[in-house]
Amino acid sequence: MDAPLTGVVPVVPTIFHDDQTVDLGGTARVVDYLLDAEVDGLCLLANYSEQFSLTDAERDALARMLLERVAGRLPVIVTTSHYSARVAATRSRAAQDLGAAMVMIMPPFFGATLTVAGPAVIEYFGQVADAIDIPIMVQDAPLSPTPLPVSLLIDLVRQVPAVRYAKIEVPQAADKLHALVTALGGSLPGPFDGEESVTLIPDLDAGARGTMPSSMVPAELGRIVRRHLSGDRAGAVRAWEDLLPLIHFENRQCGLRAQKILLAEGGIIASERTRAPFGPVSPRTRRGLIELATARDLLITRWAR
Repeated sequence: MDAPLTGVVPVVPTIFHDDQTVDLGGTARVVDYLLDAEVDGLCLLANYSEQFSLTDAERDALARMLLERVAGRLPVIVTTSHYSARVAATRSRAAQDLGAAMVMIMPPFFGATLTVAGPAVIEYFGQVADAIDIPIMVQDAPLSPTPLPVSLLIDLVRQVPAVRYAKIEVPQAADKLHALVTALGGSLPGPFDGEESVTLIPDLDAGARGTMPSSMVPAELGRIVRRHLSGDRAGAVRAWEDLLPLIHFENRQCGLRAQKILLAEGGIIASERTRAPFGPVSPRTRRGLIELATARDLLITRWAR
């Protein structure tokens, strides 16, 4: 990347056939849709990619195929999280060798109680940084019980210069982003938010330079972020408020299944299947999502028509 990454960088979902085997062709088709959505980058193998249900061989096949599909047209972030610093470093080196522009990593944890203290978190990221030459995005998400207070994140960025991006998607994200931006300035050129962009405007107001949502409404979110970054905050707010009921429904009712439902409804993929034990939403919830989406002129619903 010649300049810091900003804008909309959606997570690419892993598409499965009805028998739960990986659908490489369907996943590649989602990438084609995202390219036409004029996104600013892509993120692979994240939690919204159902990375937790994939084998190592499937991870490798998906990363290789999707990076070849993108062919350098956009920066690609590959998620390489693992409890072991050694494994995370090996995954990160492999992603770099395949052409990734960045890796995204959660702090080490296992289950709800096996957490890591602050100094060991910094050492962990330092070991990963020593294995690669590309930037690291630290992911601060509710899924991890390892705490990342502002003070630790500041120390992490200062002590491990490869950590140049932070995806903040915890409660009170705007205050956390503002504190990081104020303290770190140019040392953290890539403050991002997540959580499906459900707090996007407060986070942009706080200094976020981009968002990492699902693949549900990336084209629409891209226009909002560009408006805000260009100074048209009022226009960004109006557009975000129009999308917000749908985004909130995704965030609170469906989770990662929302993007797959709409990708299938729009004819982009053949199956909206997730891997067991992660099951489908209820018919009632599915109808509610489709009703909200149908009321808006979304690229996901017309791209394949």
